[in-house]
Amino acid sequence: MKQRRIENKNIARKNRVSWKKIFLVIFIILFVSAAAFSTFVIIKNHNKNKVTINTLKQKWSQYDYSGLYEVGKTFLQDNPYNNTALTYYSYACYYLAVSQNDTYLAQEYLDECINNLRMALYNASKALLPQLQYMLGKAYFYKNTISTYYYADLAIKYLNLAKENGYQADDIPEYLGLSYASLGMTMESISAFTEALLVRESDSLLLSIAEQYYKIKQYNAAEQYLFRVSNTSKNEDILIRSKVLMGNIYLDKEEYDEALKIFNEIIAENDNVADAHYGIGLVYEKQNNMVKARAEWRKTLKIQVNHAGAYKKLSEN
Repeated sequence: MKQRRIENKNIARKNRVSWKKIFLVIFIILFVSAAAFSTFVIIKNHNKNKVTINTLKQKWSQYDYSGLYEVGKTFLQDNPYNNTALTYYSYACYYLAVSQNDTYLAQEYLDECINNLRMALYNASKALLPQLQYMLGKAYFYKNTISTYYYADLAIKYLNLAKENGYQADDIPEYLGLSYASLGMTMESISAFTEALLVRESDSLLLSIAEQYYKIKQYNAAEQYLFRVSNTSKNEDILIRSKVLMGNIYLDKEEYDEALKIFNEIIAENDNVADAHYGIGLVYEKQNNMVKARAEWRKTLKIQVNHAGAYKKLSEN
């Protein structure tokens, strides 16, 4: 009997040990399974959120410049010299800049665009190089329009490099014309604008050429382009600017009655054109009627408080 109790105890002990082993094995299996599942989820989420070149291309094809900007910045943190990423990211910066109403934000985007484009130039393929030069030229051109510093010389440099390397874009001549004009390079500006006209004629281009011819006192050439503007344009602002320029040509040619006539035509249509009142004042000055001249210059300053010409005339007279 005693022997049997001992045997039963041993059997019970063995059974407890067996169940412990079974529970331990089950626990290990569950733990390993949970760990494997967690690892799988982490890897899956990582791959899901991982930014690739294809991600950048997809954002670009969707015109999602804000999204491209964000994923491009993430990608470049780990791959700062990847040429494709630098290119897509800088393009996104450019388009975000030109769509901005806030000049400060536009400047920040343009700075990022320019810095990344210049990095992309270092190891760009021969086929891609002209396109990067073209975009860099456009970035400098736009920066020149919103900055207190001059960047037109850099716009000219990279746009001409793009042309020399075979890149073709219809807007290059117009960008060059405007950039040359801002630097006072009148003949170069006229040449570029004339080339732009061969691609696409517009009233703004015709007026720009007329303005450049006026600067070098080639009045007949300027008048020919202004005549084309008056016959084709339906833009009120361009028509007013062209009439003001025509009035200034008459002033320079000492045809004061014609100048007065055209300036009066302008204010009959729109009395808030500062340059028209200023021009009338100049006509009266030439006719030695300083009372009327000063009255017109005061009207000029009421419309445009920082009009340099009117301010100078009133301070002198």
